[in-house]
Amino acid sequence: MSEYERSRTMPAQPEHVFDQAANAGQLDAWLPSELHVHVEDPPAVTVHEDDTGQDTPALMRAESDQMRIEWGTREQGGYAGWLQVAGIGSGASEVTVHLSFFDQSHDPGERQVCDALDDSLRRLEEQVRLRVDNAAG
Repeated sequence: MSEYERSRTMPAQPEHVFDQAANAGQLDAWLPSELHVHVEDPPAVTVHEDDTGQDTPALMRAESDQMRIEWGTREQGGYAGWLQVAGIGSGASEVTVHLSFFDQSHDPGERQVCDALDDSLRRLEEQVRLRVDNAAG
């Protein structure tokens, strides 16, 4: 089993960050660009991976009272992950994303996973900034 975790501080209230991250209609705006989530009958989703052309049945659950999103494969148990938002004061938040690969054949390697997590957190921050700026302006 392989596990990876990355964090990023974002200049927004945790509720704003969580709402943006959990918005099922805008997941493609911050997830890795080669992944696309199709929401079926929540918590059921299908994840399409451009690189392989493969659709994978998955589950995704957002717990707003805990500001946490959890996901994982439905049938083969290849991977799971979570995203946690925490307020750190002064209107800022820390977002942590964690991935666990239970099947080594699903693990693309540390460098690729960490780069994808960092890019996803950066893209999420951009989406949060756009939302906060639009709400203020």
